[in-house]
Amino acid sequence: MAEDWEAVPAVAETPEIKLFGKWSTDDVQINDISLQNPLQILVNAIINSGPREDSTRIGRAGTVRRQAVDVSPLRRVNQAIWLLCTGAREAAFRNIKTIAECLADELINAAKKTSVFHVSQSNV
Repeated sequence: MAEDWEAVPAVAETPEIKLFGKWSTDDVQINDISLQNPLQILVNAIINSGPREDSTRIGRAGTVRRQAVDVSPLRRVNQAIWLLCTGAREAAFRNIKTIAECLADELINAAKKTSVFHVSQSNV
């Protein structure tokens, strides 16, 4: 009867999982923006969408000339947030996507510096 109780492995050995039956998961690199820190995406979107230069009107007695000026850091942040929100609102208008989805798209595209988002299309 002692011969019936042989050592049986506790866990059956499973084969290695491969993608499409060819590649192991060690060789795969995923560069998905959803795997990044959401706050870092927000910061990158604000940095990329803020204007660096602006123009001001200089002139007197009816003669107006535009002069390029630098933008202060606080105004740059405020304008970037305003542009991102405006772009999300305009993208959601008469669209089946919700405003949250449009805002997420704006932030992701601004963080990636793509030209799809509203801020790059505005005349900043």
